[in-house]
Amino acid sequence: MPAAHVVQPPTKMTNSRHIMKSLLFTAVLIMTVITDASAQRRGCCHDDKICNDTETLCHDNTADCYSESALNVLLTRRGIRNYTDQVPSRELLEKVLEAGTYAPTGMGAQSPVIVAVTDRATRDRLSRLNAAVMGRDEDPFYGAPVVFVVLADRSKPTYVYDGALVMGNLMNAARAVGLGSRWIHRAREVFDSPEGKALLAEWGLEGDYEGIGNCIIGYPAGAAPEPKPRKADYIHWVE
Repeated sequence: MPAAHVVQPPTKMTNSRHIMKSLLFTAVLIMTVITDASAQRRGCCHDDKICNDTETLCHDNTADCYSESALNVLLTRRGIRNYTDQVPSRELLEKVLEAGTYAPTGMGAQSPVIVAVTDRATRDRLSRLNAAVMGRDEDPFYGAPVVFVVLADRSKPTYVYDGALVMGNLMNAARAVGLGSRWIHRAREVFDSPEGKALLAEWGLEGDYEGIGNCIIGYPAGAAPEPKPRKADYIHWVE
C-alpha cells in the first residue's frame, strides 16, 4: 500500500473544518485498503507474469488484470452436434442466460429478447418448424434438450448485430459452465411464418421481432470436435 501523505491543516482552521478534513482522509484511506484487498482477491500482480494461483495475467505494472481462463473458454468453445437427454439445472441455465443479457448492443438499447425453452413439447415443435424450412424430416437441434431462441426488435438499426452478440455470449457462457452449445440457423424463417408468429403470441411477445438464432444447449455426448486450422491470412496488422 502506498504511504499516505497527510497535509497539516492551518493552525487557525476551525474545529468543524478540521473534523471534516479528518473524516475525508479516513474515507480515502478506507477506500485505498478496500481497493488493494479487492485487487489481491482478483490475483492482480504488479509485474508482467501469469499468477499461477489465479490464472490472471497482468501487464505494465498495473492492477489491470484479465483471466487466462476466460481466454481459454473463447479458444476451446466448439459447436456440439451430439447431446445427452439430461436437462441442465435451472441454476446453470440462468448463468448462461445472464451472460447473454450482458452482450453489447447498439446505444445500449438491448433490442434482443431470449426465450428459454425447456418444455419438451415446445422444443420439439420448434424442431419440426425448423426442419420444415429445410424440407427435411430430422431433428436440426441434434438432440439438445434446451433451446434459447434469440429474437431482436427490427425497429432498432443494429438489431441483427445485437442478436448475434447475444448468441455469442450464450455459447461462450455455456462452455464456461461445462455445457455444450451450437448456433442453429433458420430462426428468421420460422418466426416470419404464421406458425412462428403464433408461437410469439403464445409467449406474449408483441412487436416486430426477427428470429436471429437458436442456441441449443445441453451436455455433450462424447468428445468435442477438434478445431479447424485457422487460415493464414485471418489477421492483418496495420502498423
